[in-house]
Amino acid sequence: MTKINRRAFAGLGLTACVAGLVSTPIAFGAMTKGRQVNSPENMEPGDFTWHPERSSDGPVAIIVSITDQQVHVYRNGVRIAVSTCSTGKQGHETPTGVFTILQKDKNHHSSTYNNAPMPNMNRLTWQGIALHAGNLPGYPASHGCVRLPVKFSQLLFTVTHLGTPVILANGHSQPRQVVHPGMVLADYAEHEFEELTGKHFKTAAAQRVPQHQEGHTSTAVLVSSATQEIMILENGRIIASGKASIKNPERPLGNHVFILEGPHGGRRGLAWHAIGHHPTLINGFAHPEEDVIKRIQADTSVVAAMKKRMHPGLLMVMSDMPLHEDTRSAHDFVIAVQDDA
Repeated sequence: MTKINRRAFAGLGLTACVAGLVSTPIAFGAMTKGRQVNSPENMEPGDFTWHPERSSDGPVAIIVSITDQQVHVYRNGVRIAVSTCSTGKQGHETPTGVFTILQKDKNHHSSTYNNAPMPNMNRLTWQGIALHAGNLPGYPASHGCVRLPVKFSQLLFTVTHLGTPVILANGHSQPRQVVHPGMVLADYAEHEFEELTGKHFKTAAAQRVPQHQEGHTSTAVLVSSATQEIMILENGRIIASGKASIKNPERPLGNHVFILEGPHGGRRGLAWHAIGHHPTLINGFAHPEEDVIKRIQADTSVVAAMKKRMHPGLLMVMSDMPLHEDTRSAHDFVIAVQDDA
């Protein structure tokens, strides 16, 4: 099986586990309490903005810009918050990739560093990477985690859930709306939009528990151009898989995250919030989301499984790296974003 670089991956796991986080031990009193400001311009360490009224409902996505040492929070494609942060220091760099929140613990304590408190913890990997309150000295200083101001971490904890996507990257595009003419990963017919917005979409959406409530079901669709395969995960378990037919396979897909918003009646299609990302800082992205999403088709069994689960917040991740079963635990899955080996 292909060797994976465990410092650069995308983790898609959706259940809880008891494991210790690795972070620099500090006393609770030394944590940066934080200061709410009106604008993200010229923020000092510990500063953050919080404007949930700009988008009161919808799927949440978090982007951590390692280069800028900032965290951006989007809801339904609208940025509702920006915060300063502190990521991994040299030798303990924060990994890049697409993650989902695996576990939430408001009063977490480290099992590695003398029971050190890590309040408002949102776990991203079982290997010890998480978002949590901590000390922000103004530069990367953690052992891999993303430290946040205490006040901001409290607010962030109220809008995240198991399965919320978190992108850790140096280069990324801002979320923008992409409207697809029909069911993704399939051939398109005139009746398909009516079918999706009728029986399939409405029934699946009605069965979903709201994202902020206990019992929420998270669905993730993973597409790999390297192995030309597609997997659908529900609460971290594989419920469908098959071959991915990719048009112009010699062209990379790039790294993209799509979050389903819902039907777009005006343009007769499904609206997605699309985010391009890259592990290294680059100027622009060579793989536009509109182009990528139309190049992939799946087996009929995979399409049928996806139709039954179409709901706002459905996550689709595309990557040019393989899907790796050798790093899968009971309820998480990992795909590589880059491989330096």
